[in-house]
Formats: sequence, C-alpha cells, structure tokens
Amino acid sequence: MAAVAVAVAAAASAVAVFQGEIMRLLHTMLRVGNLERSITFYTKVMGMTLLRRSDNTEYEYSLAFLGYDGGNPAQAELELTYNWGTHHYGIGTAYGHIAIGVPNIRIACEKIKAAGGNVTREPGPVKGGTTLIAFITDPDGYKIELIERADNASGQGL
Repeated sequence: MAAVAVAVAAAASAVAVFQGEIMRLLHTMLRVGNLERSITFYTKVMGMTLLRRSDNTEYEYSLAFLGYDGGNPAQAELELTYNWGTHHYGIGTAYGHIAIGVPNIRIACEKIKAAGGNVTREPGPVKGGTTLIAFITDPDGYKIELIERADNASGQGL
C-alpha cells in the first residue's frame, strides 16, 4: 500500500524520473507568421509574460519564449519561432491544442474577448463529462483549450 501511495505522489508531480534522471517538460514550440502579432496576442490576450527573445541572423529566425509565473522550472514555456520571410504555416491534421488551466472559465473568456481574442467554443462541459472547457484560436489559427480547475489541481485528464 505504501508503494502505491509513493507511485501516486510521484505521478502527481510535474517531475518525472527516467533511468535515474529527472525530466521535466520545458516548452512547446509553435511556428508563427508574424512574431510581433503573436507576442501581442499571448501577452495582452492570454496574460503571459515575454520571458526572453533572440534573433539568429546567420540562420534567419527569431525566437520568443513566453509563460506564466516566470516560466521554467515552475511551469513549461511557449516558444514562438519565426522563420524570416515565412508568413503562413498550414496547421496540419496532427496538431491538437495547447491547454491552459483557469480558475473561472467564464471570466477568462470574457477577458479574452474584451482583449480582442477569438473564443471559438463557449464555456461548457466536455462531451461526455462535467469538466468545463472552452476553446480560443490564436492569430495563426492554433487552438488553445481553457480548462476550469482549481489553482492546485493536477494536470491529469478530464
């Protein structure tokens, strides 16, 4: 029974141990067609902070890292990559969405709308469940799922 409790506690943490090494999810990368537009969306509409940015003149790309609560190591970050001269990417059929936890989904959606964001699925229960979700779309067409959950709730499934 104690081993089960230890396993449950380990699974609930944001840190995984693989072959004796600690592993952590660091970031998700999205390619964007206009870096300034995307930074504005994620900071003004989604409330993230621009953590750092860089330009690579030799290989002609720019990076911007955004996140909540200072980013790593407390939370994973969002990496926006702009390849100079590329203004559009197809989303494809494999991409799903980014999920962001919010304490009150209705208030979050109203704030996002007021800031110019596009709510594409109004708040409501997930199909076949009771968890409240909503979807928004960023300026490049990427889907962002909002999930209502308490501040200390784990990131486990719905």
